[in-house]
Amino acid sequence: MRACLIALLWLAGMAAADAQQQRPTRFWNLTRHTISELSLAPAGSTDFGPNQCKNDKDGTVDPDERLRITGVPPGTYDVRLKDVSGRQCLVRGVKVEAGENFSIEEKELTSCQ
Repeated sequence: MRACLIALLWLAGMAAADAQQQRPTRFWNLTRHTISELSLAPAGSTDFGPNQCKNDKDGTVDPDERLRITGVPPGTYDVRLKDVSGRQCLVRGVKVEAGENFSIEEKELTSCQ
């Protein structure tokens, strides 16, 4: 009986870990602006990847909207974004974890042009 309970708990733990790996990584826009371009580069580099806003059906990320992020392994990134008014910002040192949301808040938009 005890072995059966241990096996059941182990299977439940494996299922939970598998479910987390299958969840998409998402960006959560906590700014006041609609974002039209969002790219990530490994922290400290200028090797920015593709515009992740293309993953959204309307090509933008409204305030409080979440955006599916693809092709980005877990790590720390610099995020370059552009809002619909044309303002460009760089947010450094954003932590991205597999299957989790990461966000950028208005107060983090200190390096904008």
